[in-house]
Amino acid sequence: MEFIDYYKILGVSKTATEKEIKSAYRKLARKYHPDLNPGNKSAETKFKELNEANEVLSDSENRKKYDKYGKDWKHGEEYEKAKQQHQEQQYSRNRSSQQDFSNQDYTDFFESMFGGGKSSRNQGNSNRFKGQDYNAELHLDLKDVYTIQPQILTVDGKKIRLTIPAGVENGQVIKINGKGGLGMNGGPAGDLYIKFNINNHTQFKREGNDLHQHIDLDLYTSILGGEIYVETFNGKVKLQIKPETKNDSKGKLKGKGFPIYKKEGEFGDMIITYHLVLPTNLSEKEIELFKELQKISAK
Repeated sequence: MEFIDYYKILGVSKTATEKEIKSAYRKLARKYHPDLNPGNKSAETKFKELNEANEVLSDSENRKKYDKYGKDWKHGEEYEKAKQQHQEQQYSRNRSSQQDFSNQDYTDFFESMFGGGKSSRNQGNSNRFKGQDYNAELHLDLKDVYTIQPQILTVDGKKIRLTIPAGVENGQVIKINGKGGLGMNGGPAGDLYIKFNINNHTQFKREGNDLHQHIDLDLYTSILGGEIYVETFNGKVKLQIKPETKNDSKGKLKGKGFPIYKKEGEFGDMIITYHLVLPTNLSEKEIELFKELQKISAK
């Protein structure tokens, strides 16, 4: 694996603070974002490099490993364990002559573990390492995830066809096995983690599997009751209003909410909050009738 200088990619020094790294990433990410550079492969590649660099350097633990191990930072812990085992074995075999694990041994061992090519004596099944996991974000509208959605993602230059189940939630992360980076020394490929950002441009508010909406109710229907039509994702449905329905009271349309993730045919409910709207611009006749009602209620 070729060494990639993440500091150089972000244009910061190795002593840069977390704030400086974040600022540099945001500035460059805006510049090279695919939405601002449609069809520009060079910008797309640069944007991927920026994301990768930020993922490593913005995490304090990852940054320490990167600074210490360079291109092999992901395997630092495995290396330390293997190195310790090697040292113990060397010491056990050579303690009579008091031989130590030399710098040359250290270098050869490191190269043999992580593909440097200087030594092949330790390459084998025990040195296979899983490839890098990839992370991606997918932006969809609430209407998109009401039904099963076929999608095509481009990850590391490869197109991946996905079928996204209905009901996926905002912030949810799903894992796709084997769609990350290639493994090392014959190890398995990494995985792809997709985070969903669901934008809601509807009149409904989603809470879990339920949908909420406010409905304006005129004074006469709230007092006398009646029928109204309510919008859902499947069109309008008729709803019966009980007499003397109060302001901010609630009603429910069972099964008219959001699809339940990976449970085909199952839905949450539609929760309706009634907002009482008082009449305005009354005619003289209406005012007269309200006065009559006032007199009757006062008796």
